[in-house]
Amino acid sequence: MPLRLLIVTDAWFPQVNGVVRTLSTVAERLRANGDVVEVVTPADFRSMPCPTYPEIRLAVCSSRTMARRIEAFQPTAVHIATEGPLGLLARRYVMRRGWPFTTSFHTRFPEYIHARTRFPVRWSYAALRWFHRPAAAVMVPTATVEQDLAARGFRHLKLWTRGVDTGLFRPGPPDWAHGLPRPVMLYVGRVAVEKGLPDFLGLQRPGTKLVVGDGPARDALIRQFPEVQFLGAKFGEDLAAVYRAADVFVFPSRTDTFGLVMLEALASGVPVAAYPVMGPIDVIGKAPVGCLDENLDRAIGAALQIPREACRTFAEGFSWAVCAERFRGFLAPFG
Repeated sequence: MPLRLLIVTDAWFPQVNGVVRTLSTVAERLRANGDVVEVVTPADFRSMPCPTYPEIRLAVCSSRTMARRIEAFQPTAVHIATEGPLGLLARRYVMRRGWPFTTSFHTRFPEYIHARTRFPVRWSYAALRWFHRPAAAVMVPTATVEQDLAARGFRHLKLWTRGVDTGLFRPGPPDWAHGLPRPVMLYVGRVAVEKGLPDFLGLQRPGTKLVVGDGPARDALIRQFPEVQFLGAKFGEDLAAVYRAADVFVFPSRTDTFGLVMLEALASGVPVAAYPVMGPIDVIGKAPVGCLDENLDRAIGAALQIPREACRTFAEGFSWAVCAERFRGFLAPFG
């Protein structure tokens, strides 16, 4: 039976990250399968820049406005994707109505906040436990995140896998990097303190280092590492072309819950070098498509020896169709 699904998210375009790509793709898939999906986002309201992270806009919305929006749509299922201002307002409304709802855990905000402000991680997790406690299901991206949150007292955890667009991200000629010194080492993602970029950019390794993405640390990193090419944000075929040109994808983050960009790199035939931490462990594990090592330079060297064909074959096992199907199966319909 088709659903009237309301998704409420504080992360949306023009942000470029795995959360936005996942939610937008899943919404498109569900609509294509016959569900009616409404997404409430900061783009629908006045907004203000997030402190310390102006690229993220925080919606300015009243409880009454949120109530009108929900009542106008008349949902039969509600998913609250983020713990921000819109998520809090939607949570308040559905709990007052006694409706079941689901949530998802995308981002390790306690660690991000601690990296910027030294705010105690345990206090942030206490707030997140309060937010997610009433949910019928809390969808998490990996088994490692599931285990970590369970140990912190979270309940009703459900493993929600991710997918990758293997049509867009595909192997091909490395035309974009013509003339660049090899190997070409690529990072794609937010350019922020929690991403650990100095660990990668500071390596004394011959070749070319590329950074795709924007964020609050970009200007400082440009000054610190003038030899690195910072390309800004890229999308669609432009982004896919840069992936295809790389010899290795370097993921120096220790705080990501998944790292969708690793799948995009693998689908492009590019092996991954990363730390053996949450995210890379779940995406790469022991598969022969990357190298996880506490010595990032050593990881890059080993990853450069991996056949590109193996990376592509591995990525083809991650389907957006399966991702959308699992998401729908965890929802808590009430209409």
